[in-house]
Amino acid sequence: MRRVARGFVVGGFTDHHVHLQLVDASLLAGSVLGRVVDLGGNPEVIAGLSRSAASHNSGELTSTQLSAAEAAPFDAESPELSGGGGVQIAFAGAFLTPPGGYPSDRAWAPAGSVRELGDADAAAAAVAEMADAGANCIKVASNSTAGPVFSDDLFTAILELAASHGLLVVVHAEGPGQAQRAARLGADLLAHAPFTERLTDDEIAEQAASVQWISTLAIHSGRAYATAIDNVRRFHAAGGVVLYGTDMGNGDTPAGLSEREVAALRDAGIDGDDLIRAFAPVDGARALFIPGDSPDPLLARPLTPADLEA
Repeated sequence: MRRVARGFVVGGFTDHHVHLQLVDASLLAGSVLGRVVDLGGNPEVIAGLSRSAASHNSGELTSTQLSAAEAAPFDAESPELSGGGGVQIAFAGAFLTPPGGYPSDRAWAPAGSVRELGDADAAAAAVAEMADAGANCIKVASNSTAGPVFSDDLFTAILELAASHGLLVVVHAEGPGQAQRAARLGADLLAHAPFTERLTDDEIAEQAASVQWISTLAIHSGRAYATAIDNVRRFHAAGGVVLYGTDMGNGDTPAGLSEREVAALRDAGIDGDDLIRAFAPVDGARALFIPGDSPDPLLARPLTPADLEA
């Protein structure tokens, strides 16, 4: 992020948890998102969307064009997947889950979006399939409230297989003890800030030292919302990394920036520069302008040359 005469210039925002098969992905072209991470879909379909996005020339003012004007210290080289109206698409591919595990029985799960794994050989084949499709990470379902979860041994095997392909593992942890188990076994990210139970301060400290949380706070209500907010507030205070994510496609989540998710993050004590960091602005994608004296993401819009005038 760079200060200019009338505000701030920043890269396009990242939504770290979306499901593009459950929304009208074309709407992203008009948003302030520069990157989305699909965390559960048919790998063939999502890979196709990603390739299409990468080949699309948006014609927008990019960071490369801006570098000559020294508007922002962006890298002129785009990341590996770019385009789509300035939106990059990264993805995990299919949910990896035990036989009968979440979300294998969910009507909303698109065809081909779940791999039910009974042993290490099946896990090796599934992880290799996602890597070959171009996945940037692996999604593991560990939802004990909705069915079986992987044994510790098979969970660990999946983590090791993902690491052998250079892929991080994102875990949907739901149910008593599942967030802590994911962290203990070595997960890299939690797809949702823990909402099943209030973690102890010691557990929060352990999580902050090893795991990043994707927020998805606004999908909750009532007790689950209060629990997630409390966990995130203490996790952030302990130095944990919180990433903006909406679970786009879950209910009426918008295809673009979620004002409710921003409000929830602020409710959890994340604001100002910390809030901008949660969006992980993307170099090499569309550039945004935020007017004013403080960087409020709700005021962000695509940058125009006029925004650089003194």
